[in-house]
Amino acid sequence: MAAYPPPAVSVVSVQPHSVPVEREYVGRTMGSREVEVHARVTGIVEQRLYQEGAAVRAGDPLFRLDRLPFEARAAAAEADLARARAEHARAAREHARLKPLVAANAVSAKELDDASSDEALAAATVMQAEAALRDARIQLGYTDVRSPIDGITGLAEKFEGALVTAGTDSRLTTLVQLDPIDIHFSISENEWLQQQTELASGAMENPDDDKLEVRIVLADGSEFDRVGRINFTAARIDDATGTYNVRARFDNSDQRLKAGQFVRVRVTGAERPNAIAVPQKAVLDGPQGKFVFVLGENEQQQAIAEIRPVTVGDWLTEDGSQMWLITSGLQAGERVIVDNFVKLAPGAAVTVIDTSMPAVADAH
Repeated sequence: MAAYPPPAVSVVSVQPHSVPVEREYVGRTMGSREVEVHARVTGIVEQRLYQEGAAVRAGDPLFRLDRLPFEARAAAAEADLARARAEHARAAREHARLKPLVAANAVSAKELDDASSDEALAAATVMQAEAALRDARIQLGYTDVRSPIDGITGLAEKFEGALVTAGTDSRLTTLVQLDPIDIHFSISENEWLQQQTELASGAMENPDDDKLEVRIVLADGSEFDRVGRINFTAARIDDATGTYNVRARFDNSDQRLKAGQFVRVRVTGAERPNAIAVPQKAVLDGPQGKFVFVLGENEQQQAIAEIRPVTVGDWLTEDGSQMWLITSGLQAGERVIVDNFVKLAPGAAVTVIDTSMPAVADAH
């Protein structure tokens, strides 16, 4: 009986290559500033001065509280100041009148000392009255509640006629600044540690300026057309979640993004400088884990298939093809079989019919 010919196989040549690193996370949008607007004095809401949901600028009036009680207090403070100044003027005149009389022994030194003290006390009373007037005017100014930031207004929480109490029941509305907008996401502790190990060993490198690029994919599958930058990384791992919190900031001048959206976050810019990757279909599963068939030679210098255990990393897309990053098990120059596995056996002869483009991605 004639022997079956060796099965025909295609191979790829393993070549270390620089491979971009892309990480994907789940994130959520938040305003770059989110502010609660509170009344700073107790009073009755007289008027809402903004359109709910509208954009406002810092300093724009939002609410007005009843001004009459505060105007009355300011007027009373002005009267107190006028009285204090008049009393100070009287004390100053008395002190000036007594001073030459002491030299003529017409009055005692004690009387002059008392007059000097009265003048000083009157001056202090003037200062106190001036401070009270400033405070009354500040309190009066607080009846106009203004926007502290540029942003989008929320629903009003108090309405005309409602009593607001400073400190305990003072929130009137909220403001969210949407331009720029922030994306908050988190990295698991294990992944963060792996990244630090790869960076320390040189298996992965960040850009020279350490500025990674961040892109986001919206709920409908579309990609936001601007690139963000990471502007905050937490100093510690969150005890409750075991994750490392990160924030990226995006230009959002057209306010296409709203606060509270869930997005997919893609972080790019890092790369693996000497990486090895093979087509996804070349990596097989066996009882001992993942393996590939590599091209070897027997004693007759005939091409044979050899099993090679491998450790895989990320799943990549290279030129439209799905690839496995190989972190250990393969060396540069080796040739990996990529098809006809059903006819392969360890040590069995094969015929190479096609050599594809070199495979890429982290050889150890």
